[in-house]
Amino acid sequence: MYAQTKLTNGLRVVTESVPFAQSVALGIWLDVGARDEQDREAGISHLAEHMLFKGTGRRTAQQIAEELDAVGGQLNAFTDKEYTCYYAKVLPEHVSIAVDVLADMLQNSLLDPEELERERNVVLEEIKRHEDSPEDLVHDVFAGVLWPGHPLGRPVIGRPESVQRFTRGDLVQYLARHYRPDRLVVAAAGKLTHEEIIALVERHFGGLTGQSSPRTSQRPDFGFGEVILSKNTEQVHFCFGTRGFDENDEDRYALGILDTAIGGGMSSRLFQEVREKRGLCYSIGSYVASYREAGMFAIYAGTSLTHLDEVRELARQELVSVAKKGLTGDEFQRAKNQIRGGVLLGLDSMTGRMSRLGKSILHYDRVVSPFEIVEKVESLTQNDVQRVAQLVFGDESFAYAAVGPFNASQ
Repeated sequence: MYAQTKLTNGLRVVTESVPFAQSVALGIWLDVGARDEQDREAGISHLAEHMLFKGTGRRTAQQIAEELDAVGGQLNAFTDKEYTCYYAKVLPEHVSIAVDVLADMLQNSLLDPEELERERNVVLEEIKRHEDSPEDLVHDVFAGVLWPGHPLGRPVIGRPESVQRFTRGDLVQYLARHYRPDRLVVAAAGKLTHEEIIALVERHFGGLTGQSSPRTSQRPDFGFGEVILSKNTEQVHFCFGTRGFDENDEDRYALGILDTAIGGGMSSRLFQEVREKRGLCYSIGSYVASYREAGMFAIYAGTSLTHLDEVRELARQELVSVAKKGLTGDEFQRAKNQIRGGVLLGLDSMTGRMSRLGKSILHYDRVVSPFEIVEKVESLTQNDVQRVAQLVFGDESFAYAAVGPFNASQ
């Protein structure tokens, strides 16, 4: 059972009551992420997320960590390209503690300069770890190739040169611009009542005022070039793909079916052809991403340098083949079933339910139920899917990024 309320200050609250649940997942969703940063601010959303765990006027950083642990709960956060989320999972009787801690973090963080210096070093080490993980790094490189010069093409984690420059004043200004009630959604799912959550949010967030800075929106120009980054690795990790659909385009559901059939599991074309039949790699698959202004379709694989050209060509051939011939009836139905199963199995997770609620309100200002998603997927025909395949893959405009042991001549 869903319920939604908008407070007088503009903050939105959405809940899903799940009476059989033994827990409550509650998230504070901010409608701001790396997409909203200026180039000189690259990484400030992520650093701000870290800093909100570093102490308030009422709690030290250690006390923030201990308070949820003491009642068997969990506390965490993450930053994405278009949003930031602070969330907790607790037993139903401890929801008030979770709201109190999260509200304190978001509204009363000290942003202590000494803590900032320590956390800056933590983030710089995180960037180094990312650079040392080619299977992660290649996705950021690919986004930069596909969306050159656009904020969507920048890594969420930031760049060392920008992270090193940030001051406490920069963080204060950033939070003042973006951490306002009109950008904030409280989402909760589990054994709860809507009235209980509203009362807690009113008590802890009702005094939050102000409006956020207007968001600029600009669709990126797509790039279809190639970037090869040399790293001392055993394998080459590459992404190969093209433009997809933004989050408001109904064709994203058909692309989801294509993604599932092409590289979405052990029965997919890529897994069967490249790994099972030819033994050319261990990891291969595909994925889609949709944002407000753009989307992408990408194939990822890790393989040896000697097999790289063959694996890349096999990936290209599969996309061209799907554009020309579409999916078989069995592939089409199997992909539908996989999507349906994935969506409905996700209902077992209260954190998954809470995340779907938060994202729905941020993106659409309404709850998009899992059954609505399933219905949209089920309504598609093979002709719908082939039309989208031709639209996305038919002109063979592909971007490519690779990270691996290339020599200077390559």
